[in-house]
Amino acid sequence: MRALMVSGDRSGSGKTSISLAIAALLSRELTVQTFKVGMDYIDPSYLTGVTGRPCRNLDTFVMAQEDLARIFAHGMRGAEMGLVEGVRGLYEGAESLGDTGSSAAVAKLLKIPVVLVVSARSITRSAAAIVRGFQSFDPEIDIRGIILNNVSGPQHIRKATEAIEHHCGIPVIGAVPRQPAMELAMRHLGLVPYLEGKTAPSFLKRIEDVTAMVGDHIDLEALLDLAVPVTTLPATDPLFQPADAHDTTIAVALDEAFNFYYADLFDILNSEGAEVITFSPIHDQLPEADGYIFGGGYPELFLHELEANDRMREAVCERSREGVPVYAECGGLMYLTGAIRTKAGWQGSDHEVSCRMCGVFEGETIMPARRIVSYVEGESHGKSPLGGGHFRGHEFHYSDVNLPEDTRFSYLLSRGKGIRGQLDGAVRDNTIGSYTHLHPVSSRGMFASFIASCRARARG
Repeated sequence: MRALMVSGDRSGSGKTSISLAIAALLSRELTVQTFKVGMDYIDPSYLTGVTGRPCRNLDTFVMAQEDLARIFAHGMRGAEMGLVEGVRGLYEGAESLGDTGSSAAVAKLLKIPVVLVVSARSITRSAAAIVRGFQSFDPEIDIRGIILNNVSGPQHIRKATEAIEHHCGIPVIGAVPRQPAMELAMRHLGLVPYLEGKTAPSFLKRIEDVTAMVGDHIDLEALLDLAVPVTTLPATDPLFQPADAHDTTIAVALDEAFNFYYADLFDILNSEGAEVITFSPIHDQLPEADGYIFGGGYPELFLHELEANDRMREAVCERSREGVPVYAECGGLMYLTGAIRTKAGWQGSDHEVSCRMCGVFEGETIMPARRIVSYVEGESHGKSPLGGGHFRGHEFHYSDVNLPEDTRFSYLLSRGKGIRGQLDGAVRDNTIGSYTHLHPVSSRGMFASFIASCRARARG
């Protein structure tokens, strides 16, 4: 059992495409467990798709070190190889003077080496200066190999490779040419989610092309040689073990529009005695359950389909009014408002579009708005089925939710922007909707409170 990290020298280095291809290539011969540094749903969906094992997120801002180590150990059970994809540049994190939230912090905590992807476009000898700077910036980081990206030919590769290996003393194990085929499908908030894209043959063909390109230009055996053995891991962890009895049913919205979930969510729900069922707000009727979770996603791209399923929308509102616990994050919050309205010019439309949603919260969602990407920190004051306590999470949205002035909020944020400034977690009846995304391990007490609320309400 071995592990290493693939990180980049910056955002846009090509790390995501290269990590995806490496995961796919290694999975042909090994059982590969992937991890993603940072609070991100979309990259993990690709890594899950090509390996067949749920990718797990690791983040030293949101998670305590003990929790991060537990997630890593749980994910690695039964795996032969652990591959951690970094986030942005190796040293980018939540702070300017510390490494919290960075790929470097995760590499140090797990004691795993780094293969650094360097975008070598238009540079040769300067690539060695970049690598040398990364090596000396934090001597605790074990950078063992380099993959050059965006190279233009044999001469370019030779000069950059010679410079790096001479001045930095580590091998260049791959050099990937600059090609349009290396670019994955994008949209307004990043990559197209794997669950949505995989239905299109062209989407899967692009992943195959990326994998073939990287496979032709990196030394996979050399990469494996750089990985280090993982120390003995515990066989089981009570945090992730299913409860002896499952006496509560939680229905989770999962389809093209709502698919932003951390893999650990389902383990945490099961460990709290919940049986999880999934449903589609686009295609299905609302199933009977003791509680409902609507995760994030791209409801704005499926407005007409969501509006057309009026039986679903009306049932969600009715169940919420009856006091059944409902938890919604970001895209789920948008779905619970009265309508989603997109401005003229959005997605090429020459006119404004407004589609009815569930109406659990009066008011509407407007898109596009200022793009918000941020860590979040705050206190929940116990006015919701999630209960009270301190939390850390993140937000990532391109919309505004306008709710009535008398809306009650459960979250007071000390970092990040919520629905209304520092206020987030709108509450009505036994429903809470927020822009804040919580990680189920670091916020497991809040998820336990949610299950307890569902159980208590079901028992009358």
